[in-house]
Amino acid sequence: MTVKILSIGLRGLEGYRVQVEVQEVPGIAAMVIVGLPDASVKEAKERVLASLYAFGCDFFDKRLVVHLSPPERKKHSPMFDLAMAIGILKAMGKLTAPASSDAAFLGSLSLDGTIQPVDGMLPAILAAKKLGFQKIYLPYDPTLPLHHLKDLDCIFVQTLEETVQYLHGQRVLSLPPVFRSPEIMDSPRKHHRDFQSIIGHHQAKRALEIAAAGGHNVLMVGPPGCGKSLLAETFPSILPGLSHDAQLEVISLYQLAGEKIESGYPPFRHPHHSASSVSLIGGGTHPKPGEVSLAHRGVLFLDEMAEFAKKTLDMLRQPLETGKVTISRISSTVTYPADFILLGAMNPCPCGYLGSRTRYCTCSPKQIQAYRNRVSGPIYDRMDVLLPLEVIDFTKETRVSESSETIRKRVEEARRKQYERYGKEITNGRVPFELLMEKSPLAKRQQHLLQQWASQHQWSNRVQTKIIRLARTISDLKGTEEIADESLWEAMTLRWLKTYTKQQATAR
Repeated sequence: MTVKILSIGLRGLEGYRVQVEVQEVPGIAAMVIVGLPDASVKEAKERVLASLYAFGCDFFDKRLVVHLSPPERKKHSPMFDLAMAIGILKAMGKLTAPASSDAAFLGSLSLDGTIQPVDGMLPAILAAKKLGFQKIYLPYDPTLPLHHLKDLDCIFVQTLEETVQYLHGQRVLSLPPVFRSPEIMDSPRKHHRDFQSIIGHHQAKRALEIAAAGGHNVLMVGPPGCGKSLLAETFPSILPGLSHDAQLEVISLYQLAGEKIESGYPPFRHPHHSASSVSLIGGGTHPKPGEVSLAHRGVLFLDEMAEFAKKTLDMLRQPLETGKVTISRISSTVTYPADFILLGAMNPCPCGYLGSRTRYCTCSPKQIQAYRNRVSGPIYDRMDVLLPLEVIDFTKETRVSESSETIRKRVEEARRKQYERYGKEITNGRVPFELLMEKSPLAKRQQHLLQQWASQHQWSNRVQTKIIRLARTISDLKGTEEIADESLWEAMTLRWLKTYTKQQATAR
């Protein structure tokens, strides 16, 4: 008799139903696993047989065939251990309880029969919910935000014996797991940096507020020590908190990558400029999320952007345009979400002092041009805001800055208007352009003005689209229903980056 037990397999964040089929066949005693298992799944036979022996069942004299269906998909995780053990017990008559078609079994087994969580438990649970499962048997993991999964019956089991007792209708008396409440996850954030502590840079703070409100990318250009890194590291303090769905997405990605994150807040990733393309985009034999996916719903900060390999930077084109990244390998093709705000920072030249009022630039025109060419034109095109920065004279700066909390409230209000306008959780920087124009069309005079500036500055169609998106965000911050002329003017100034030639810098 063939016994069928259900589990969940993962292909990136996408989950699919795995049917674990177990049958005893005549032949030499062994346990054979088929269905494209990888090394971690092949080793399951030793773990499962040892845990069954600890449970009091010895099947070392039997020949068991375990088939993981569908057979055409590679199985990568030890998540199927529990389902295999339950299937073997049922096939051998040690478990008489009927196998439910709406129950899934997840978890890895240790040699003494203890059930342990593995990487990717949350995306597997979310996939089970989408696939229509009503019950899931799994080990307890304190990092899971299970208060968001109220429609799913999660049965926590600690050992194989406890699972069998539960299936036979015996409720085991065990300590209930302590769940984290939504109030804890949504508690006020504590940031080490605040915009109020940054002296000057009022234009830069205004540009970053617009970027946070509309989800726009920013490239900061300025000499060393002018505050580029400080502004970028303070930027998350004005971002709104994540919604429940966004939290589940982010935690799922971090679980797949084997990293921890403080849930509830937008992630902030800051890779070094020596990072490889695989670490930035993602990859490996079994593709895992890279920095662009770990920054999903948050910020990716590339300091010294021109020092990154040009090939690596050009790989950002797809995620910046589509909000996701597709990784193709021989074994599988995986798509991960990668909807992030890109903050870039670079110097105006190799030495960093081109255009400075206090230092002399030692770079030749050829060196300056080669340095700027490290960031390709398509990447420049995908930056919404080009922000020039200069060193602040602290003796002349007397204006008091706003706190991050005050700015964040305006950002939250602007985003609320965008969500209401588009009917879903999407910002002006990511909404399809057709929907943007349908909800906020430009007047004829505004179109003519934008065309004149585009012709004068040789802006591409993508740049013109980004200016319209910026103008819509600025109008949302001002509280106007239509795109105002002042908003369009401000958006065009945010796209204009003053760059000095060697002769202009010398004359200055």
